Amino acid sequence: MNEVERGSVLPLLAVILLVAATLVVAVGRLGEAAVARAHARAAADAAALAGAAESRAAATAVAEANGAKLLVYEPRGRDVRVTVRWGAARATARARATGWSGPSSAGR
Repeated sequence: MNEVERGSVLPLLAVILLVAATLVVAVGRLGEAAVARAHARAAADAAALAGAAESRAAATAVAEANGAKLLVYEPRGRDVRVTVRWGAARATARARATGWSGPSSAGR
């Protein structure tokens, strides 16, 4: 083995480990962002349903119960549009009040 070639694997291994660690951190951050978006969507859906069925107070309570903050509450006739923030993620959802009164008594 030539004296010049000796020890050339160590710097290469260090670079490979640095790139691998950077990729692991990047994938972790992307995963965290995806989880935050999913939580925000779930909280927005639940808050919109509560808002359509009841009121802004119900939408706020449901959003907070899901760990989110209600940012926007827009009643539009029978529809309700809400925007919530969960961590750094925001999500918007809509729901419509239908006047459903329970299981049908047809067929009894």
